[in-house]
Amino acid sequence: MEIERKYLIEQPPQDYHTYPFRHLQQGYLSTSPVVRVRKEDESYYLTYKGKGLLAREEYNLPLNRESYQHLLKKADGIILEKRRYRIPLGDHLTIELDIFEGDYDGLILAEVEFPSLEEAEHFTPPSWFGRDVTLSGEYQNSRLACGPLSDAFS
Repeated sequence: MEIERKYLIEQPPQDYHTYPFRHLQQGYLSTSPVVRVRKEDESYYLTYKGKGLLAREEYNLPLNRESYQHLLKKADGIILEKRRYRIPLGDHLTIELDIFEGDYDGLILAEVEFPSLEEAEHFTPPSWFGRDVTLSGEYQNSRLACGPLSDAFS
């Protein structure tokens, strides 16, 4: 079960680039249900995600490079590209700060995954977090892959 909240970020912390990051590229074979292929540095995955916004089922299966490239050609819409920085938050949480490139250059989102719904519902975000977009669904990656958003994020 994946339990996460997502925030639109206008200005990341000045030191975000000092944290470890990974290059991500991902495409969507289906958006309902969500079936995605992802390259994370030199690792490859096929992911299925169930319905939901705050909490939903998620299953990851490893792929090899050839399978990933074959499936990526079948993806619909925009292939998303971003750098994902991992910023520690407290003693057990991590902020995943996504700095988008390509079609969504200028878009910055932060996600925090939680061990329980209760903790997610009582979370107080850092002061630099912007609008909570978890329940809107408009900034889900599967939605972003369907086509350009308005210029509201730039």
